[in-house]
Amino acid sequence: MPRTPPLKAPSLVDPFGRRITYLRLSVIDRCDLRCHYCMGEDVRFVPKPEVLSLEELERLSAAFIRLGVRKLRLTGGEPLIRRDVGLLIGRLGEHVAAGRLDELTLTTNGTLLAKHAPALAAAGMRRINVSLDTLDPATFRHITRRGELGPVLDGIAAAKAAGLAAKINAVALRGINEDHLDDLVAWCGRMGHDLTLIEAMPLGDFAASHHIPLRDIRWRLQRRWTLVESDHRSGGPARYVTVAETGRRLGFISAVSDSFCDGCNRVRLTCTGRLTMCLGRDGDVDLRDCLRSTTDDAVLERAIAAAIATKPGSHDFAVGRGRHRSAVTRQMNVTGG
Repeated sequence: MPRTPPLKAPSLVDPFGRRITYLRLSVIDRCDLRCHYCMGEDVRFVPKPEVLSLEELERLSAAFIRLGVRKLRLTGGEPLIRRDVGLLIGRLGEHVAAGRLDELTLTTNGTLLAKHAPALAAAGMRRINVSLDTLDPATFRHITRRGELGPVLDGIAAAKAAGLAAKINAVALRGINEDHLDDLVAWCGRMGHDLTLIEAMPLGDFAASHHIPLRDIRWRLQRRWTLVESDHRSGGPARYVTVAETGRRLGFISAVSDSFCDGCNRVRLTCTGRLTMCLGRDGDVDLRDCLRSTTDDAVLERAIAAAIATKPGSHDFAVGRGRHRSAVTRQMNVTGG
């Protein structure tokens, strides 16, 4: 029986005219840390039979690439704990080499980075994001519930040695690390890393009282640092300045207090094949059944396009001014960071 040809004009445009060119692909919901803003301490992970195989993740990724996705980021959980994830990275790297994909990146907590950095570079990655919310060992253990800072710093150093540009991501947490971010700016300047600060988002049962608007953080930083506006864009939601004293970029992702939904170009795919159109809303579309019920890629592509047609116009986060609520019941590790 002949295969139905793929969609003639590869593109994903949502109901609000936004072109979807960025896929964040979760390869696993498990992690060796238990960061407060990402998952509960007694989290229940997805049963392994429900998790997509590496081959299924690759097939889904290829479908999105044919439909116009140009940037793909691997997430988790912690993606580097997925067994044989290097095989997937290598296959996806072929799309970069062939010009079908502009960039393949990864977000990691850094604990296993020293082991994997050379292989990531060999697969064609040029930059990665490393989550690092503080340089204080005690605060690091508190935020992660079990982590040690040393292996993360070693991993970042190994990434740099392998030729990877490691951008540091830090979630600003009221009452926890808000006074540590100045030190992170200084450290990134010394080590040659860009830094992005992220507002804590009210996901799952994470306490919205820890949210602090990044405009407050920026005001504090400006007492020490000269922040020069920059037109640099990384393809994601961060808005950048340059720290004049260090020459490094400093990004701000103000997902809650300064919505950037009008320019949203991304969707998230969980490790079980559920396509999440918006991080700030519940609701998703199950692509796993379609994936496993047919070998016809055209059917899969139509299912993806139909899902994108349900993407909402904006998130539903609400914090501040006495409002501490979230319409999102899932934890971050379920969606993919």
